[in-house]
Amino acid sequence: MSVAEIIVDVPTMQTNRPFEYEIPDSLAEVVVAGMRVEVPFGRGKRKIQGFVMKVKDKSDFQGKLKPITRVIDLKPVLSDEMLKLSYWLADQTYSFQISCLQTMLPSVMRAKYQQFVIPVVKDDPEVQALLSNQDSLEITSSLDDQTIRLINKLRKNNKVDIQYVVKNKAVQVKRQAVTTDLNVIQLHEAKSKLRANASSQIKLLAFLADHLQELPIEYNVLEKDYGISRSAIKTAEKNGLLKTAEVTKLRKPVGITPEQTTKLALTSEQQVAVDEISQAITKESAQTFLIEGVTGSGKTEVYLQTIEKALQQDKTALMLVPEISLTPQMVNRVVGRFGDQVAVLHSGLSNGERYDEWTRIENHEVKVVVGARSAVFAPLDKIGLIIIDEEHEASYKQDDNPRYHARDVALWRAKVNKCPVVLGSATPSLESRARAEKGVYRLIRMKKRINNQTLPHVQIVDMRDSENSAVKGDFSPVLQTSIQETLDNHDQAIILLNRRGYSSFMMCRECGFVLKCPNCDVSLTYHKDLRRMKCHYCGHEEPVPNMCPNCHSKKIGFYGTGTQNIEQQLNDLFPQAKVLRMDVDTTRRKGAHAKILQQFGQHKADILLGTQMIAKGLDFPDVTLVGVINADTTLSLSDYRASERTFQLLTQVSGRAGRAQKTGHVVIQTFNPDHYAIKDAAKQDYETFFKQEMYLRHQSNYTPYYFTTLISVANQDEGQTLKQAYWLKKQLQTALSKDAILLGPSPTMISRKQNKYYYQIIVKYKHEPKLHERLLEILNETQADAKKGFTIAIDNEPQHID
Repeated sequence: MSVAEIIVDVPTMQTNRPFEYEIPDSLAEVVVAGMRVEVPFGRGKRKIQGFVMKVKDKSDFQGKLKPITRVIDLKPVLSDEMLKLSYWLADQTYSFQISCLQTMLPSVMRAKYQQFVIPVVKDDPEVQALLSNQDSLEITSSLDDQTIRLINKLRKNNKVDIQYVVKNKAVQVKRQAVTTDLNVIQLHEAKSKLRANASSQIKLLAFLADHLQELPIEYNVLEKDYGISRSAIKTAEKNGLLKTAEVTKLRKPVGITPEQTTKLALTSEQQVAVDEISQAITKESAQTFLIEGVTGSGKTEVYLQTIEKALQQDKTALMLVPEISLTPQMVNRVVGRFGDQVAVLHSGLSNGERYDEWTRIENHEVKVVVGARSAVFAPLDKIGLIIIDEEHEASYKQDDNPRYHARDVALWRAKVNKCPVVLGSATPSLESRARAEKGVYRLIRMKKRINNQTLPHVQIVDMRDSENSAVKGDFSPVLQTSIQETLDNHDQAIILLNRRGYSSFMMCRECGFVLKCPNCDVSLTYHKDLRRMKCHYCGHEEPVPNMCPNCHSKKIGFYGTGTQNIEQQLNDLFPQAKVLRMDVDTTRRKGAHAKILQQFGQHKADILLGTQMIAKGLDFPDVTLVGVINADTTLSLSDYRASERTFQLLTQVSGRAGRAQKTGHVVIQTFNPDHYAIKDAAKQDYETFFKQEMYLRHQSNYTPYYFTTLISVANQDEGQTLKQAYWLKKQLQTALSKDAILLGPSPTMISRKQNKYYYQIIVKYKHEPKLHERLLEILNETQADAKKGFTIAIDNEPQHID
């Protein structure tokens, strides 16, 4: 009797302990690790899904094991590498393994779907008997064990394949195609019987005879590539020489319009980077490189040439970018270099597109994957290189379970695959740079722009002085003049304000009432285009009131500035200029990021206005001016990383100016002109900022000098939340030494979100051997509290602390 160890999906009471199930004789040759199966659970007739983690010959369990009900997959959906990764990920992120396993798959794989057996070798007798002359056979629970065994045997012999069709979510794209039942001899016989002037039919039959192994072939391919008309196809079909069929067309992500590119000549700094990384690829060394390169130093070309090196050695490459807005330009450059060998994975794709890209990767049809955070789980094998661009970005950390950091997962996969990891940034995270200082990472500096163009001149404007404070609106005279000069020179400008909406809040000038969200302790933001007040935390929205809800006065004012407000000011100040706004509100629709960037790249707009999504990775040769409306937006956050975030954002957005032959100019408006983060960003001086920020981190006992774990608890009853938080603190104290620092419980900056009160506990430590086990115990012990309305989260190395 064979036995399977299975991680089951029980939402109400999860566990990382696998359950043992008997593998029925009928499925003995079918069930393997990495498959999903359906199993009975509990005393009733309940059936649940599970992942097969291991198959073994016998069990130590003395009782009778329940049998597996059926297999959901007829081939593994997760490789051995991914299964091993799930153990590590659950342990490191204090998550349940089932969450980790599901995170690795496209979302449509977690939905209801259909599976079909499709033929690979059509003329095989067993295949024909199985399909009964149909194009495919749907796999359902009604199939008997004998049929399942036959399917598995044929799949192992590469005579059939399994195709997933997701219900409702991922509709297949069908195309009309041509095929034939005739063999080569019959086709040549038919061609010899045609009249000499039937040139179209002769051409078609000759083509079919030469390309028999490639059938079916789409109509449009025959027309476009081979000049065979539809009328010729219809005539041949009428005469019984061929027949039409529907084929599934894999979707290509929208917004990818690459121009083919070739290798560029490298600068001496780029050459050093390429040589060192290429050597690590060849040696199969799991070395980590940190490229600290100023904006415009040519990091992307280093990425592309090292990817090429990996491909030359018959390996694959994985490249991560931090968010969707970066993807269009970066993907265009990678696809422009490597063509159809590239797959794209990010949240901007539809479910169908994402699944089709995942399928291409799993079927080894691509060699390079480019994507956002979750692409780190792409089912690539023989990985030769992993690249993380803009490695400092907080978006590489997942906010929900499992709370993984893509960099940590990449380092784990690199160790398993024996390949180098390249971390690239103009402003590396303090953690990465500190590791480079200690020799854990290999630091490669690129101090010059590739065209030897100087970095843009940065001008700090103090918004407190009388000239600027007297200005109506948010544009200082200096920035107004700079924008006008840019427009007069027919150049382009980028304007950054890291706050969307029209106004930050609405206030009654009579009684001081501020309209707040009913679910969260935040004021509602005014969105003028929608004439709605919206909460950016829970999504609540309501109409704009005509009078104060408190005192019924009509003296309502809107305060604070958002991107919609700035857009209106730009249109009023520069009516001749075409302005494009890029924020969460304008990029909700599919493909909107790519469309806006394409328009701006084609100079169909003069000014690109946006939030932080426009600050990184964009490369437009005509941009000579960058303006920052309020550099203090991120500085005012109650987060120990606020200065680091501000420095990174200002340095990155400044680097968008003067990237080609034209000189760049940056205007930073601020109420804190003497703050070191703003002054160092103006000089693009990472080294000075690094030393100053490291000193302050050392003084305040924060990372990278201390490890940090954040435990948060939430409940609709504030008293119950606080009581639970103190219980958690007591549990932690039993596992901590006197050297650990335990802070809290204290309310978060926004103490109520989505009708729940949030309290947090922070643990700072250097070496606490008992803490890890205690946190895992807390994870299991507090599961039952979810039924009482509690939400308890453990975040290892959080990116944000309120």
